[in-house]
Amino acid sequence: MFLAMNRFKVKQGSEADFETVWRERDSHLNTVPGFVAFNLLRGPAKEDHTLYASHTIWRSREDFESWTRSEAFRAAHRNAGGNKPLYVGHPEVELFDSVISLDNQQAA
Repeated sequence: MFLAMNRFKVKQGSEADFETVWRERDSHLNTVPGFVAFNLLRGPAKEDHTLYASHTIWRSREDFESWTRSEAFRAAHRNAGGNKPLYVGHPEVELFDSVISLDNQQAA
C-alpha cells in the first residue's frame, strides 16, 4: 500500500468554498489502475487558517506514479491554480510507503 497526502492551510472563512471545490471536482480516480480510496479530512482551526489533508491510497507507489503521469491526473488538476486565493501558503505533499498494515478483518 502507498499513501499520498496533501496538507492545505485554508484561510479562515474559506472552508466552505474549499470543501465545495473538492466535493464537485471530477477527480477521475475511479478510472485509474491501482487506486484504492480517497479522503478529505478537516483538522484543527488556527488563528488564520484551518488545516485540511487530502489523501489517496494506492495499491503501490508505481500505481501512484503512473497516475501522476496520466491524462487523468492532468484533467483532475487542470483548474487547481484558480484555488490559490483559498490557501495560506502552498499545499504540502507527503508520500508514505506502508511498513505495517492491519485492517479490521485482521484485528478480529
